[in-house]
Amino acid sequence: MSLQDKVMSAMKEAMKTKDTNALASLRAIKSALLLAQTESGAKQDLTEEEEIKLLQKLVKQRKDSAAIYKEQGREDLAQPELEEAAVIEQFLPEQLSEEEISKVVESIIAKTGANSMKDMGKVMGLASAELSGKADGKTISSIVKDKLS
Repeated sequence: MSLQDKVMSAMKEAMKTKDTNALASLRAIKSALLLAQTESGAKQDLTEEEEIKLLQKLVKQRKDSAAIYKEQGREDLAQPELEEAAVIEQFLPEQLSEEEISKVVESIIAKTGANSMKDMGKVMGLASAELSGKADGKTISSIVKDKLS
C-alpha cells in the first residue's frame, strides 16, 4: 500500500471521527505529495526514500514552528503544531534511539579513522547516508560532535 493510499484511508477515518487536527495534518501530507509529484514532471509515484524525506521535512517544519511559538510564550499555538507533527510521524519508519545512532557513528568513526573535528564532514556524510530516514540530522550531528571532540 503506497503512502498516498495510507494517507487517504487515514483521512477517511479522521473525517468519520471528526478529528480536525489529524485531518489538517493528513491534508498537508497529501498536498505535499501531490506538489512533489507535479514538480518531478510526469505523474510517476515518488520513491519510498523521497516520501520519507518529504515527511521528515513536514515534521521538522511543525516542530520548528512549535519551538518558536513556545519561545514567544504561545502554548496555545504550539500544541496543535506538536499534535500535527505526531500525526505525520505515524507514517515515518521507526526512528533509532540515541544509543543505536551512537553505535553506528562509532563504527563509522572507526572505519574512517576520524579523530578530530576536522573529520566531521567525512563522518557526517557517511552517517547521514547510512541513517537517512531512521534518524534526525540534528541528532546525528550532535552525536558526531560529541564523539569527535
